[in-house]
Amino acid sequence: MEENNQHYVYMLECKDHTLYTGYTTNINHRLALHRKGKGAKYMRGRAPFKLVYQTACSSKSEALSLEAKIKKLTKEQKLSFIKENRKERYVIDEDTK
Repeated sequence: MEENNQHYVYMLECKDHTLYTGYTTNINHRLALHRKGKGAKYMRGRAPFKLVYQTACSSKSEALSLEAKIKKLTKEQKLSFIKENRKERYVIDEDTK
């Protein structure tokens, strides 16, 4: 099995102002699944949401490690992390419908 070379960690801000952190190899596909309520169970009923952070990692293990570290942070720490890493993040102002 060939491993995809693109690995991403992303954060979504939900309508209830919670932050969701995830891993994917295809951001657009993953966001489409979240919009349809077929992504992570946590995201069901929390749309609309905004993509507030995404970064590419060089390997799956690096991405999963970063995802785990982010998930251990408090909400305040996650917000600081987003601010501190603005150069790496991509913001989409469009909410999902």
